[in-house]
Amino acid sequence: MLGNLSPDVQRKVVEQMEVRPKLIAMDTMNFWMDIALEELHRTLTLVDLLIVNDEEARQLTGEYALKTAAKRIMALGPKMVIIKKGEHGALLFHEDQVFYAPALPLEEVFDPTGAGDTFAGGLMGYLSSQDELTFDHMKKAVIAGSALASFCVEKFGTQRLKELTKEALDARIKEFYTISQFDLI
Repeated sequence: MLGNLSPDVQRKVVEQMEVRPKLIAMDTMNFWMDIALEELHRTLTLVDLLIVNDEEARQLTGEYALKTAAKRIMALGPKMVIIKKGEHGALLFHEDQVFYAPALPLEEVFDPTGAGDTFAGGLMGYLSSQDELTFDHMKKAVIAGSALASFCVEKFGTQRLKELTKEALDARIKEFYTISQFDLI
């Protein structure tokens, strides 16, 4: 996971790897799009997954429609794109497949700082436990990341995450499945 650093630094990290991992993900932000767009484009050719928010996806591509923006990003190099929508969930794009993960409605949000990084950490943590990277595993990873991020916002900093138990995380993941499943008539 290439954290939100200069695209030049991110690229140099990838180029130093003697063995390519099964997945290289990266985060970026509008600041790098403003001052280092060409370098960002070069770095995007080296990664498998880009994780950005909706505003960043629109800025990077000039497209308002997120599905179109994701296609344009994938044309730059990444095989997959996750577009985070904050309290409105996240979208996963791969080829012509799209998965939408809702955000869990919370009664109180104390501090959203770090939720995006927590999402990425949960996503990558789940993926590291899998033998292969299928679209179904990616969907479950998005839910795992979303569940962890929902805990992150409940208290200041990392306080809530330090208190977290495996049982509480499993229960939260079940909540995500419950609110997003329905029967077709």
